[in-house]
Amino acid sequence: VQLQASGGGLVQPGGSLRVSCAASGVSMDYYNIGWFRQAPGKEREGVSCIDNNGRTNYADSVKGRFTISRDIAKSTVYLQMNSLKPEDTAVYYCAARPGLGCSLAQYRYNFWGQGTEVTVSS
Repeated sequence: VQLQASGGGLVQPGGSLRVSCAASGVSMDYYNIGWFRQAPGKEREGVSCIDNNGRTNYADSVKGRFTISRDIAKSTVYLQMNSLKPEDTAVYYCAARPGLGCSLAQYRYNFWGQGTEVTVSS
């Protein structure tokens, strides 16, 4: 299983950015994909997830601003981030786990990709 996160960068407050997670060796019919982030000096936290049935979940801090989606044919999960704030600055990671149910608990995930850095600053 390999997960490749990409799409990070520098964006101004209020701006938008889309990060992608390309998965290989997993079937999205059976795997859940989660997005996590780790800000400097802070612990990693769950941001959003999408389960094998396409159901989604979001952390309260990003509800209404972030949208997770997937392209099964491309085995890719996207995180569209709008109305970005400086506190969204972090390294964003994607992770995968088999089974049912969407979870923001990182200990439930078996496979992790490398991170992509998102910086929100003017």
